[in-house]
Amino acid sequence: MPRPVAFLSDYGLRDEFVGVCKGVMLSIAPDLAIIDLTHELEPHDVRGGALTLVRSVQYLPEGAVILAVVDPGVGTDRRLLAVECGSATFLGPDNGLLAPAVAMLGGSRRVVCITSDEHRLAAPGPTFAGRDVLAPAAAYLATDVPLDDLGPAVDPATLVPGLIGLPNTTESGALDAEVWWVDRFGNCQLNVGPEELAARGAEPGGLVEVRAGDRVKSARWVRTYADAKPSELVLLVDSYGLVSLALDRRSAAADYGLEPGSGVTLVPPGADAPEPGAPARRNPA
Repeated sequence: MPRPVAFLSDYGLRDEFVGVCKGVMLSIAPDLAIIDLTHELEPHDVRGGALTLVRSVQYLPEGAVILAVVDPGVGTDRRLLAVECGSATFLGPDNGLLAPAVAMLGGSRRVVCITSDEHRLAAPGPTFAGRDVLAPAAAYLATDVPLDDLGPAVDPATLVPGLIGLPNTTESGALDAEVWWVDRFGNCQLNVGPEELAARGAEPGGLVEVRAGDRVKSARWVRTYADAKPSELVLLVDSYGLVSLALDRRSAAADYGLEPGSGVTLVPPGADAPEPGAPARRNPA
């Protein structure tokens, strides 16, 4: 049986793009199992795609081929790569999309630039590399075509790094954080682990001051969404082990005007609050 292919893109489901890519793969490997991670990323959102891969890779089958297509530079001289790691092989554009997940799996073993004419479709134009280059390459790799057959070796050190911000600690001990992800329920995942809050005096059941834009609110650290009182902003550790801002059965993102990339300042009990009215800083991505 072929190795499974996990497929992520910003194609959406209104157009035929996803179905055509799947058709190409299945025409090469009819028994192929395809896992749809998501196709509803915001158009051209390389950073969001990279974070989705980071959240997902540890739960994919051993040996999976991961096809990731968020490619604002399609048709240019940007490289299309196949990156072999210990437990998965990634295919996608070299624009920062792959690098964070590759690092999470311990780094790459081998990297090639996908240039083989034998393992692609004849393209009527250069703007659908997902269909013409990446989907065929993924199917061939899934059927155990050697990685080196796809093209020449590339130095792994030359991969474009991912643009994922880390929290900054202010002189007062507060954390300038960033919203990494807003799920469909409006929960806002931050780039902060619970250990970072605990190291600054916060603890479950206690309060942490949250500054989002010009709003200042005390949030209680709870265990589950249902622990929140009506309209109460809470902090909790989400299913990926990161701190999230949430409301019970309501969208924290909508209520507080947050989106991926928004700056949020967390002021634990042991930190000094910023000056009144000081907005949360947005971390550079």
